[in-house]
Amino acid sequence: MSSPGAPGPAPARARERALAELERRVIACRRCPRLVEWRERVAREKRAAFRDEEYWGRPLPGFGDPAARVYVLGLAPAAHGGNRTGRVFTGDRSADWLFGSLHRTGFANQPTSAYPDDGLRLERAWIGAAVRCAPPGNRPLPAERDNCLPYAAEELRLLEGVRVIVCLGGFAWDAASRLLDLPRSRRRFGHGAEHEAPEARTLLGCYHPSQQNTFTGKLSEAMLDTVFLRARELAGLGDGGSRSG
Repeated sequence: MSSPGAPGPAPARARERALAELERRVIACRRCPRLVEWRERVAREKRAAFRDEEYWGRPLPGFGDPAARVYVLGLAPAAHGGNRTGRVFTGDRSADWLFGSLHRTGFANQPTSAYPDDGLRLERAWIGAAVRCAPPGNRPLPAERDNCLPYAAEELRLLEGVRVIVCLGGFAWDAASRLLDLPRSRRRFGHGAEHEAPEARTLLGCYHPSQQNTFTGKLSEAMLDTVFLRARELAGLGDGGSRSG
């Protein structure tokens, strides 16, 4: 039985169909010539450790629970992570950190994200990226961000239950601020920063779980968990019962 106020089966199916159609359009996108050339070249040349694998080499759609209350926005796929595996935040060290935390805080059924068929499921969370193609040097151009943001905007429109947007890094924070048309005076990023946004949503800042941050100690597991536990609280999901091991 559906809980009071929850969407019925028909609206839920319509949303899932719309998300699937959006996924098809994202995967087929070739709006940014520089990104197309780079992602496809990386997929051909490969990293030595993955030379026997077939790289995805295309844009990445979002991933998660269509009934999400929390939307996690990253920067862009990693060249040998998501660009290789075909799923956002999958197959690299950033994924290990992110999904370890999502598991401990009750959003994911397992702490690892290795391949699209690894059994990973999200509960009440959805993960997207400001830019859907792997960029050279992990640095998208402003025009590439602007070309890609409509995909995140459409995801958020379809994921109407989202109440918290967790922004992984300053680039994602700025992208989300643009998505929500927040004034510049309210765009200051920081780990744990919170800002109210239109439609009863909250922007929540988090340092990106990149090696640059995790290897240097700028971001710890406890800091990451604190952000996602706060996201649960803001989204009305309770504390999730932090898991260990």
